[in-house]
Amino acid sequence: MSEKDYQGSKIGMWLFLFTEFMLFGGLFILYAGSRALNPEAFHEASRELSVPLGVANTVILLTSSLFVAAAVTAIQKGSRKLAVWLTGSTACCGAVFLVNKGVEWGMKFHHGIYPNGPALAHRPPGEALFFGLYFIMTGLHGLHVLAGTALLTVMAVLLARGRVRQDDYVLLENSGLYWHLVDVIWIFLLPLFYLAA
Repeated sequence: MSEKDYQGSKIGMWLFLFTEFMLFGGLFILYAGSRALNPEAFHEASRELSVPLGVANTVILLTSSLFVAAAVTAIQKGSRKLAVWLTGSTACCGAVFLVNKGVEWGMKFHHGIYPNGPALAHRPPGEALFFGLYFIMTGLHGLHVLAGTALLTVMAVLLARGRVRQDDYVLLENSGLYWHLVDVIWIFLLPLFYLAA
């Protein structure tokens, strides 16, 4: 790949990431305004989320970001097998995150805690708003994790087939940037929902 193509690909990826930050930034602003109007209800509702699951998912995503960064370094040094293993491990971390999130959502649905669910009908409107934002924001984030997991699985296959190489690794590098975005967004979601005090 020429230097010009490489730079264009990187700029394009950063522009895409900027749009993603704008999307989640708007949701964070909506959350902040809603919480300012309903501080007690948000505090009470957040106590029903599983802090251990939230923290476990944070550790999983931080570990996965380390793996994908190491995968880029490995391919830069010509260690293709190591890069395949690290990229595959990143995708596995994404899958584990999604399983944990599915378990957590399943528990909420089992107890009737979901938008327009029976358990929320008799609660203060602020708590229903909290869980509405929780499902929207963590659900949107989960879709990003799913997309990133699929993307990194493809990257592992391309690495294994020699399509991503030491002299042409921009696809893996851009995939890693996307995965870091997923990680950063979760780092904001954790305190907003699980540690709201």
